[in-house]
Amino acid sequence: MKKTDTNLYNILKERGLLYQCTDEEKLKKSLESGTPITLYEGTDPTMDSLHIGHCVPYCILRRFQKAGHKVLLLMGGATASVGDPSGKTELRKMLSKEELNYNIEKIKKSLSIFLDFDGDNPAVIVNNADWFKGYDYTDFMREIGVHFNVNKMLSNEIYANRIAEGGLTFFEMGYMLMQAYDFIHLNREYGCTLQYGGGDQWGNIVAGVELQRKLNFANNTNIELIGATNPLLLTPEGKKMGKTEKGAIWLDRDKISAYDFYQGIFQTPDACVEMMFALFTDISMPEVKELINKDIVMAKHKMAFEITKFVRGQVDAENAQTASFNLFKGGSDLDNAPTFELDKSEINKIILVDLLAETKLVTSKSEGRRMIEQGAVTINGKAVKQFNYVISENDFTENGLMLKKGKKNIIRVVKK
Repeated sequence: MKKTDTNLYNILKERGLLYQCTDEEKLKKSLESGTPITLYEGTDPTMDSLHIGHCVPYCILRRFQKAGHKVLLLMGGATASVGDPSGKTELRKMLSKEELNYNIEKIKKSLSIFLDFDGDNPAVIVNNADWFKGYDYTDFMREIGVHFNVNKMLSNEIYANRIAEGGLTFFEMGYMLMQAYDFIHLNREYGCTLQYGGGDQWGNIVAGVELQRKLNFANNTNIELIGATNPLLLTPEGKKMGKTEKGAIWLDRDKISAYDFYQGIFQTPDACVEMMFALFTDISMPEVKELINKDIVMAKHKMAFEITKFVRGQVDAENAQTASFNLFKGGSDLDNAPTFELDKSEINKIILVDLLAETKLVTSKSEGRRMIEQGAVTINGKAVKQFNYVISENDFTENGLMLKKGKKNIIRVVKK
């Protein structure tokens, strides 16, 4: 049996990637033993793509796989049909089976950025729709439901918002039972003994560990499962990272340009920079702290470059960084800047505030008017303070029209 990297536990602790654990001492001993374990992380495929905030667990699973452990990725084809009530104030939209299957296929492509699905230790994708399909409801409730106390479930934080809104359904309460059983099933079929997930999943993860303890007592077995979480990547305002004022920082190339991806990462709040380095790069933490303390702006450029290179590749990272530096310094090299095509029929008709909204440089026209009045909007380097300024042929050079909001947000407008 191939030995694993026995330093993984120390790496997780040093980089702040282990937040909660049902039995940390046992996890430490297991990871330091040199014997590979099998672990999993679950994802409900409610969208057809992933943004940077979704990828925190995958960054951690990547470290486990590189250390020699077996990684399972659970796609919640069944649980997504119910919807995780954690932190929600309303019932999630129910997706059809066709929508869920489509999302799963799309997400698989993004996951290959983080995990190796080939070689001698490939990650394995499983779908809980496969084992819930045909599972008789009465049998499930007799085997699993009997071990869940409703009073205890209702006291769990994951239901707090839904209870406060007076809208928690029995349908949603079943989510915890299903996720807990996932852990049991994966242990039986794959020998999986560790579940890792975000801190907001702590209640669901603990439910799986406790379910196994009750099954041990009922069946006279001695199976030990461990649950662990990573800290959530939150902004100082308490919002989950992954989106900017211009939208989500998607992984898929067809959803975001390399420049916008780079800029989205670069705009990470100062307080989150260290965690982004810890998650997405292998740069040592002492070096990361030194970079941040020396120059936070250059540390952000380093972070944006390394993460763009990891997700999009070396060429995209170099082009995005070159465009970022050139445009920030007022350079004229727009080849790598994000481009917006404006229909020729709109020239001499469209006003500046409408163009800002259409290019998504602002989230609303009211924001656009405010930025224009403050002198924060420029056309080809010159401030324009009239929100009803009409875009004309004279605003276009051979390279197009450089529309800029503030120092960091630039769009090259070209004629279509």
